[in-house]
Amino acid sequence: MSGESAPLTFVRPSAGDAAAGAESRPAGRVRRVATSTMGCKVNQFETEAIRQALQGADYELVPFEAEADLYLVNTCTVTREADRQARQLVRRALRRSPDAFMVVAGCYAQRDPQAVAAIPGVDLVLGNGEKVDVHGLIPDLEAGELPQVMVGDPDAASAVPEGLLTRFESRTRGFLQVQQGCDQSCTFCIISSVRGGSRSVPVRHVVRQVDRWAQVGTREFVVTGVDVGSYGADLADGADLAGLLAAVAEREGDFRLRLSSLDPSHITDELIDLFRDEPKLCPHVHLSLQHGDGKVLKQMKRRYGPELVRERMAALRKAAPDLVLSADVLVGFPTETEAAFDNALALVEELEIAYPHVFPFSPRPETPGGRIPEAKQVPAPERKARAARMRELGTEIRQRVLQRAVGRRQRVLVEEPDRHHPGWVRGRAATYLPVRLPAGRAEPGELVECVPERVEEETLVVPG
Repeated sequence: MSGESAPLTFVRPSAGDAAAGAESRPAGRVRRVATSTMGCKVNQFETEAIRQALQGADYELVPFEAEADLYLVNTCTVTREADRQARQLVRRALRRSPDAFMVVAGCYAQRDPQAVAAIPGVDLVLGNGEKVDVHGLIPDLEAGELPQVMVGDPDAASAVPEGLLTRFESRTRGFLQVQQGCDQSCTFCIISSVRGGSRSVPVRHVVRQVDRWAQVGTREFVVTGVDVGSYGADLADGADLAGLLAAVAEREGDFRLRLSSLDPSHITDELIDLFRDEPKLCPHVHLSLQHGDGKVLKQMKRRYGPELVRERMAALRKAAPDLVLSADVLVGFPTETEAAFDNALALVEELEIAYPHVFPFSPRPETPGGRIPEAKQVPAPERKARAARMRELGTEIRQRVLQRAVGRRQRVLVEEPDRHHPGWVRGRAATYLPVRLPAGRAEPGELVECVPERVEEETLVVPG
C-alpha cells in the first residue's frame, strides 16, 4: 500500500516567529491532544488512525471542547462553507487554550496550504499524506524544528494508514476504509485533486481489519472510500467491490456490513445479487446521486443519466424489498433551470430517497464548474431556496418510510443510551432507520430483533 515518499512543500516560519514560539512553548509540554474531524467517513477513519497512534505514543486524548496542549483539525474542503467552518474551529480552540499548538490537516490544508498557514495561531499544516504521522512530528514541532507547511503529492500517499486499527472510537460501529482517491473529474468537485487517483486496499488487509474489530465487539462495518465503487480497478488480482464484500461477509462473527456513498454506475449485477443473497449486507445504500436531470448530470460529467439510475434502483429494490436510500444531492449547479430542478425533485421522489444530503453548489475556482461565468450561475439566494425545498421533500419521504416500517420486524444494532429519553437506548435498524427501545431490552453493542409500534421525532419506537 505504500508509495514512494511524496515531495513535500516546505514553508518555514520566520526566525522571529520561531523564536517567539520556542519561548512561549517549552519543549516537552505537549501531553493533552484534542482532535476534530470535519466532512466524510474517510476523514473519520483517518482521524481514528491518528488518535490511536497518539495513544500508542502515550499522549492523553481529551475532548476538542477541553483545554489541550495541541489541537488537530482534520478538515474538509468540499464547499467554501467547509473552509469557513475549519477556520472557525481553529479560532475557537485557540481562544480556549491560547498557548496550544495548532495543527491543521486534511483536504483544506491540501488544497490551499498557504491560506491555512496564514490563519493566526496555526503552527503546522499537513496534507492528506502527511497527517497520519503527526504523532511522530510532535517532538520536532515542540522544538521549533519543523517547517510550517508539509504538504505532498496526494497520489504518492498510501490508500489507508499503515497498520491495523485496534478498534474504532465507537465500539459498535467502525468505518472501514477500503479505497482512497478518485479518477473521476466531475466539473463541480475538487476532491480528486486533494485526494489523488483511486487506490484500493488489498482484500487481505481489509479482512484482517474486520477480524480485529470483530474480536473487540464491533457489530457494524461501514464500507467507505472516496469513490468506493471503483474498488479493485487498480489491483492486479481482479478484485471488485462485490468480491470484497463477499470475502468480508464470510468471516465468522455476528456483524453486518453497510455501504457508503456509491456511484449509481458502480451498482453491478453481482452487487445486486449480493444484496439479495447475503444477510450480513444491510438493505441501505447511500447514493452519490448529485442530480436528477440528464442535461445537468452531463454538464457535471457524471457517468450516468436518470434512466440508468432508475434501472439500477429498480433492480436493487427487487433484490432487497426493504431497501432504504440516502443520497448526496447538489442543487443550484450553474445553468440549472427551474425545470431541471423540478426533474431533480421528481427523481428524489420517485426513488424515495429518505435521507437526502442536500448541499447548494459552491463554486471552486479550481474546477470547471467554478469557472462558469457569473451570468450563468444560479444566484446564491435561489440556490439556498432550492436546497430548502429539496430538504422539505426529504422530510416528507422520510415520514412515509418510517410509517411503513411500523409493525414490521427490524434487526437493530443498539448503540448508546438515549440522552433525551432516560431509561431508553438508541440504535439503527439494518435499513438505517433510527430506533428507540427500552433500556432493559438490550445493551449497547447488541443486535436485537424488535417490532416498532409508532414513530416519534423521526424515530421508530419499540414498546416497553
